[in-house]
Amino acid sequence: MFGNLSSDFGIDLGTCNTLIYIKNKGIVLDEPSVVAVERGTKKIVAVGQDAKRMLWKTPENIIAIRPMRDGVIADIESTEKMIRYFIYRVYPRYRFLKPRMVIGVPSCITEVERRAVEESAYKSGAREVLVIEESLAAAIGADIPIREPAGHMICDIGGGTTEISVISLGGMVVTRAIRIGGDEFDESIIKHIRSVHNLIIGEQMAEKLKIEIGNAFPDKTIEKLEVKGNDAITGLPRRLEIDSVEVREALKDPINSIIEEIKSVLGKTPPELAADIVDRGIVMTGGGSLLKGLDRLIVKETGVPAIIAENPKNCVALGAGKYFDYIKGNDLTKNIYDKLNG
Repeated sequence: MFGNLSSDFGIDLGTCNTLIYIKNKGIVLDEPSVVAVERGTKKIVAVGQDAKRMLWKTPENIIAIRPMRDGVIADIESTEKMIRYFIYRVYPRYRFLKPRMVIGVPSCITEVERRAVEESAYKSGAREVLVIEESLAAAIGADIPIREPAGHMICDIGGGTTEISVISLGGMVVTRAIRIGGDEFDESIIKHIRSVHNLIIGEQMAEKLKIEIGNAFPDKTIEKLEVKGNDAITGLPRRLEIDSVEVREALKDPINSIIEEIKSVLGKTPPELAADIVDRGIVMTGGGSLLKGLDRLIVKETGVPAIIAENPKNCVALGAGKYFDYIKGNDLTKNIYDKLNG
């Protein structure tokens, strides 16, 4: 009885942000994956947006950490506390009615890392946990008809990883995942500004540059933004104006790595499915797909259309939340097939 009353959760446990989808309610939480704790006691001080504002700004007795790195758990204790806090915020009844959870993870993680995700979810109060590949969850969340006998290609660019998959008949035919995503974009901007201008900037300033004037493809309009940091030689605060052309140059290496992986997956795709992809295009999901001009660059480099999904940041959480219904649909199809074949 209590099982029927509880809710199904879809969780995108991302390196940068955690999103939670509840069946019949939609996306109910989108918060940074950051936890602030007291040194020594590990007592929670802040979680999510409040904790993110503390990054690199805390006194000695408090430390703000990101428990997820490259799409996997780097600090299992902090991850468990973060999930528990987020769930209690959106679902106060969870102490009595344990929810079922489906969590999207990169396909490149190890079995040990996968078990760490499951363990964190169970300890945070789940009664049942399923862990599925992010690209499969993203495809379901983007409403791609993946059960069809046709090829569908999805490129999910998250904060810590990028996963490229070809899906047909509900399964992944070819999949590749690399530990490059939005964090690597930020790091490339930080390194470029330090090496070229001798200016040290923080992660939040680099993220601001990426979001506001970041781009992957030449544009007619050149945008500019003032950044602030410390001079690498004198250590004194300094201001500097950066334009979108320079940011594009800074992002070249990680973007080229993603393009090469897309080409590699296309090269390994069976010809019949590749023909479908040329017609249907590459569906792009994840926050990284919102980088200005990235879809145009993919089209130029591969010759295949690239389409950004509606609400690309939400696709993994949406697909994870709908996964139990997806399984039921597969079971129904299997039962019909079994009856027809005696």
